[in-house]
Amino acid sequence: MTATFDQAAGAAHQEIRTFHPRRSPLSRAQREALTHLWPGLGFSIHNPANGTPPSHPDGTLDTTALFGRRAPVVLEIGSGMGEATVAMAAADPDRDYLAVDVHIPGIATLLQRVDTAGVGNVRVAHGDAMTLVREHVAPSSLDAVHVFFPDPWPKARHHKRRLVQERHVRVLTDRLRPGGTLHCATDWDEYAEQMLTVLTAPGSGLTNPHQGYAPRPPHRPVTKFEQRGLDLGHTVRDVVVHRA
Repeated sequence: MTATFDQAAGAAHQEIRTFHPRRSPLSRAQREALTHLWPGLGFSIHNPANGTPPSHPDGTLDTTALFGRRAPVVLEIGSGMGEATVAMAAADPDRDYLAVDVHIPGIATLLQRVDTAGVGNVRVAHGDAMTLVREHVAPSSLDAVHVFFPDPWPKARHHKRRLVQERHVRVLTDRLRPGGTLHCATDWDEYAEQMLTVLTAPGSGLTNPHQGYAPRPPHRPVTKFEQRGLDLGHTVRDVVVHRA
């Protein structure tokens, strides 16, 4: 199973990647999580051998079938080890959370957390989130999109790989319902400035009720990853905007 997962993560895409696939060994518990929990909770964006999402006849994601109910959907791009995903989903039972990531150990740990917490409103997708959004998410179908601590791609020549840039945000905005929320967070100063510029640009179709960076929303938990940055003196900034 892990071999085919890795092949999917390393598959070629037409678009420039916004992520860097990492290969890390899996613990026994992580392998067991993939074996026992993935079939019921996960699907692959690129590799049908690892499960396909339930879809409408037009190819768009059938979230009612995926979650077993009709409810607002939150898309989390880059769920990492799943710490924030599970905490937020557990505190927000009236919405469903679709977590997308390319890192297999992180996905496995997320599945473990979901199982341990008994959270029923989380599903997991493996692969490139922007491919999922472009090809399988219907316009105006998402209640919110979360992008927490995406890869900052700090070198100038790699800025074209950043997730939060106009061409990606345009697609994400289209997939939000009117009034839906796009919430980004980073501890990389220069990337925070770019996020704010892109998400508040004239013609973006987004509104910023905070007129700048947002106060830290209480519903976004501090993860171990974020705490390490805080301990190093990093400043975390949130940008929270809404589709007009």
